[in-house]
Amino acid sequence: MAQVILVTGGAGFIGSALIRYLITETDDSVVNIDCLTYASNMDGLVEVIDSPRYHFIEANICDRAEINVALKRFQPDVIMHLAAESHVDRSINGADEFIQTNIVGTFTLLEACRDYYSALQGEKRQGFRFHHISTDEVYGDLEHGELFTEGSAYKPSSPYSATKAAADHIVRAWHRTYALPILISNCSNNYGPFQHIEKLIPQTINNALAGKPIPIYGNGLQIRDWLYVEDHVTALYTVLRKGRVGETYNIGANCEKRNIDVVNIICEQLEELAGNNPNSLKMSKGQIGFKSLIVYVEDRAGHDIRYAIDSSKLQRELSWKPTETFESGLRKTLQWYFIESNRV
Repeated sequence: MAQVILVTGGAGFIGSALIRYLITETDDSVVNIDCLTYASNMDGLVEVIDSPRYHFIEANICDRAEINVALKRFQPDVIMHLAAESHVDRSINGADEFIQTNIVGTFTLLEACRDYYSALQGEKRQGFRFHHISTDEVYGDLEHGELFTEGSAYKPSSPYSATKAAADHIVRAWHRTYALPILISNCSNNYGPFQHIEKLIPQTINNALAGKPIPIYGNGLQIRDWLYVEDHVTALYTVLRKGRVGETYNIGANCEKRNIDVVNIICEQLEELAGNNPNSLKMSKGQIGFKSLIVYVEDRAGHDIRYAIDSSKLQRELSWKPTETFESGLRKTLQWYFIESNRV
């Protein structure tokens, strides 16, 4: 049965991918609440913006009055909460906005939804869900051979991950204390079309195509578990539809890669796609290939060495699995960049 899904942060990278999926692959209607920060990109919503099942509200999740109006007007069946400040470096240089959006905003949204839920009746009340979308960074660092599970202890290392961890705890507390029907998912590093340039993969692609230095923190041996964004959104929808109330589900694709290896693979695939077109390479005199642009810079403060997700619970209980390998997802991402930039 089609539902009304309220998505917070729907103009962001993952949020816009989720909305594209909801509008094109389901019969659900979507209410997108986003305050349009620097990281928002409405281009990711162009293909769905004219759908009669899509509605946009420019509002901040910290604004209780705006949230109340949206809930009253659209009467959503479920909430998918993605709105967040997400860039680790920015959180290190200034944590204020992260505290406000990730903690205060989540609290404000929960309180509005708690009041809304208390007035629901019948099937509407029985089917209501508050799905909080979080990150594997709440778990902190991993030793070699270990994996993050849903029972892993929280050990956030940065102001960003600390605020996301706080939000996770608040959401669980609202379930335990007020019986708000919640779901939580923690995902590994996402990549794909429309991602903001501050993240590793789009920064590497953009710098390479522009012939600019490609920075690598420290020695580049930090390991991340990569997840193609379109696989992530199918997992989110699976959790929403099939997940058990109060449960947490880790979402990953078993794609562990060292940062330096990720950059090297990007450079190799870019050169293959660019072929012999000198205009697409934009290399300075004397440079040979994109790898020559790699430079090592001072490591990030508190930089975690390794993340890796165990998503077996999600795969076992809800029958979800990723469709993309890192190489296939990256190839799709690079092809999108080439089409968008008209560089080839």
